[in-house]
Amino acid sequence: MSALWIDLAAGRQFIEVTEDRSDGPVAVLVHGAGSDHGVWTYQGAGLARLGWRVLAVDLPGHGRSNGAAPDSIPALADALAALLDAAGLPPGLVVGHSMGALAALDFAARYPGRLTGLALLGVAARMPVHPALLAAAHDDLPRAAAMIAGWGHAIEGTDAAEATRLLLERSVPGVLAAGLAACDAYDGSWAASRVGVPTTLILGEADKMSPAKAGMALAALIPGAHTRIIPGAGHMLMSEQPDAVLDALSDQTKRST
Repeated sequence: MSALWIDLAAGRQFIEVTEDRSDGPVAVLVHGAGSDHGVWTYQGAGLARLGWRVLAVDLPGHGRSNGAAPDSIPALADALAALLDAAGLPPGLVVGHSMGALAALDFAARYPGRLTGLALLGVAARMPVHPALLAAAHDDLPRAAAMIAGWGHAIEGTDAAEATRLLLERSVPGVLAAGLAACDAYDGSWAASRVGVPTTLILGEADKMSPAKAGMALAALIPGAHTRIIPGAGHMLMSEQPDAVLDALSDQTKRST
């Protein structure tokens, strides 16, 4: 692994490069609200073994990246576009989870020449956030982190759930609140109909935060989209069912080159 630092007007931004191969196809991995690049470690390594140059971003304000966290999904998509432009990357597969999936969806609709494929995890056209969670994210970050750790996993109290709680609790105050508010306000229906690249939605069968039924409704709006339902997975499906998610992403790579 190596680190790639990009200086933008918003501040210095971080990308973790799992496989720095200039001759390999590019896969860009985009995390969810309050999260960071580390949620993709397992899948990033797996894609790298398949010959992909894997870049896991930290969006502004998240992880090791500086700057304020964008407070809308279009602003997140614009930040992603600016980061990829500055990195000089060719079009590739863009993979997003939760808030990052909405940002990737908006990016695909408004920057169609910048990607060759799209994979969306834990997503729906509308992702309303419970008012209690919005309030906690604004006023009580540890409580918000615990709420997401509980709701976001098919089974509560696991090591994966505890890792999620700790990750979100370490986020910069205000970052999680901004991301959740962005999700709550966005409707991806407009963007979905404008996606013009091969797309797969990877959904957790037991997702309580973004139910698979809602994800399947989004898939129906995206021309030619494929859907994979991951048994035994909640919203944090990358850590709950890492091999199944990697298998679904591996299938998508065959349609994205």
